[in-house]
Amino acid sequence: MREYLLVFAVAAAVTFLTTPVARWIAFRIGAVAWPRARDVHATPTPRLGGLAMLAGLYAGLEVADRLPFLSVVSQDWSETRAVLVAGTLICLLGVADDRWELDSLTKLAGQVAAAGVMVLLGVQWSFAIDRDSQTTISFGPETAVPLSILATLILVNAMNFIDGLDGLAAGVAAIAAGATFYFAYQIAVINGFYRASPAALLAAVTAGVCVGFLPHNFNPARLFMGDSGSMLIGLLSAASMISVTGQVAYGGYAGPSRQLPSLIPLAIPLAVLAVPVLDFGLAVIRRTKAGRSPFAADKMHLHHRILSIGNSHVRAVLLMYFWAALVGFGGVAASFSDSPLPILAATVGVGLLALVALLLTGQRAARRA
Repeated sequence: MREYLLVFAVAAAVTFLTTPVARWIAFRIGAVAWPRARDVHATPTPRLGGLAMLAGLYAGLEVADRLPFLSVVSQDWSETRAVLVAGTLICLLGVADDRWELDSLTKLAGQVAAAGVMVLLGVQWSFAIDRDSQTTISFGPETAVPLSILATLILVNAMNFIDGLDGLAAGVAAIAAGATFYFAYQIAVINGFYRASPAALLAAVTAGVCVGFLPHNFNPARLFMGDSGSMLIGLLSAASMISVTGQVAYGGYAGPSRQLPSLIPLAIPLAVLAVPVLDFGLAVIRRTKAGRSPFAADKMHLHHRILSIGNSHVRAVLLMYFWAALVGFGGVAASFSDSPLPILAATVGVGLLALVALLLTGQRAARRA
């Protein structure tokens, strides 16, 4: 555990220290977000936060490769190399978009290429559970490759879609990475696996780069992560999720919640990243029904709606943090509980109470206005 904490700290420190450099580069090359009708910021703000996050990723994995306990991850598995190569590609794609605002098809093609590289280099959703026999099914490449690429594309764009308020995407991704780390580490502890795993390492690094970037990005932001950052943390989130839910042989899962083992590989990624995935799904449905491209920007995301009922920028972000932590850690805790249903019911109940409180607060604010 101490080596994981060291990797987290190094990734956070390097990201924090290199963010001013990324800000300077953004101004030099003109990668600046000018206020638009759908934006909530009022002053021109530089992008390219992804460059600092990429530096933190490289530093964290380099330190891990030199530690006695975690060095076996790069020696025995290919995930870290795959993430470094694919992460660099998708960050460079984001840099181009932050500077020149690429069209949606070009950006999607680049995302598919980066996701394909990561998957072909070893990050693949390789196992699932047979619901009837509770045995492990091994996917062939004809299934594992497209399934893994699709999962990566969904998470990349989900993170991109929620990056609409200062500090929102970085905070939600950090919370999701924390929940993923907890799940991956507990899987190893309960099943007696070696505790150095690609999923836990990638989750620790992802949390580190997000936490290191957050002081520069929280309201009022001095730098936006831009697409270079949001797509990078989406890819990192996908890599850690696929590693823990797709490559662990769940037929041997020894967690207490034996009545729900077939649901765990699907439920955990949905729970941990429920907020961005839900926002992504609603956006795609909303835009498609209106006859528009799913990637056409609008001002109807969940965080925009929270703002519209009278909440401040910071309160809206903190509420999204709360829901991400509630659903993510609640889902993971339920998967390791002897009685998962009460935990799930409590999670839903607290979430509904928070929603009612939010609506009542918004109504009072509207009446005062």
